[in-house]
Amino acid sequence: MPWSNQGGGPWGSGPKGPWGSGPQSSGPTPPDLEDLLRRSQDKLKNVLPGGNLGGKGFMLIALAAMVIWGFSGFFRVEPDELGVVTRFGKYVRDARPGLNYHLPYPIESVLTPKVTRVHRIDIGMRLIEDTRRTGTTMRDIPEESLMLTGDENIVDVDFSVFWLVKPNGAADYLFNIQFPEGTVKAVAESVMREIAGQRDIQPILTGARQNIETAVHELMQKTLDDYGAGIQITQVQLQKVDPPQQVIDAFRDVQAARADLERAQNEAQTYANRVVPEARGRASQILQSAEAYKQQTVAEARGQTSRFLQVLDEYQKAPDVTRQRLYLETMERIFGGTDKVILESGVGSSGSGVVPYLPLNELSRRPQPQTPTGGNR
Repeated sequence: MPWSNQGGGPWGSGPKGPWGSGPQSSGPTPPDLEDLLRRSQDKLKNVLPGGNLGGKGFMLIALAAMVIWGFSGFFRVEPDELGVVTRFGKYVRDARPGLNYHLPYPIESVLTPKVTRVHRIDIGMRLIEDTRRTGTTMRDIPEESLMLTGDENIVDVDFSVFWLVKPNGAADYLFNIQFPEGTVKAVAESVMREIAGQRDIQPILTGARQNIETAVHELMQKTLDDYGAGIQITQVQLQKVDPPQQVIDAFRDVQAARADLERAQNEAQTYANRVVPEARGRASQILQSAEAYKQQTVAEARGQTSRFLQVLDEYQKAPDVTRQRLYLETMERIFGGTDKVILESGVGSSGSGVVPYLPLNELSRRPQPQTPTGGNR
């Protein structure tokens, strides 16, 4: 059975729904467009002289429209913006902050990108709003952060890139690239993978962070300049550089072993630096002592040789006198430090042959009086 347009469907007649009530009007009735146009024409006739739209009226309307259209070319550029004026879509000039003017639309138009705002792009991680807690949480993105190193290891790198629009590159920024943030992110990830692929994992995990940041910064800027992107990279900052989560404990053990190895090497080097100079000092001291003994012995031998030659020369001049002198000097040297008893054994001598000898040097030495050990009785 066909439904009737006036019957409200199978639930009965009248403008009612399935629950027995018709549609309810919840707002005011929209104004009639024809009535609105009619009232506008009546007001315009009252304003214009003569009450009708003559040639003069059309001229006034056209003049007012031209004035309004001309004033529509004024625009304001904020301090953190740069105006880029285009004429029929083609770049014409830049507009500095302040009040500026361009030919009204559609001849010229203006774009005002933020040129002093520093943008940040995180790669390998995302800041996510935590609804259960007041703050944000960091979520790792493995498909962006896992990279292959030059020694065929895998490293997890999270880093941030800070960039802004070049002062004179706003036009390139607007017209040469379609998605600036996506372009910067793709270039940063590609460059970081290239730099990581040129190095071993050990320097990346330890002391090469500054070198990596500098290399990524320079290569990113060169790539974006080749694109004509009008973007300036201000900083590349490594946030986290770790091995993959599955093998991080093993890498930490290796790091601890390397630290112990370096510590042992440093201790051995310290000991060597202390012992070797001491040994060298002792060796130098022995060499100097030996050299001094050598020079002393040679000097004494030369002195004795010179003395012997001088004695020989004198002996050859007067053999008897020299022989007697040598004999006396030898006897003096032999008997000078011994106790002596002189016996006279010449012919015709009287007595027992013992010559009385008065030791004057021994008489001056008087024995010290001994202290009595016992008391008087």
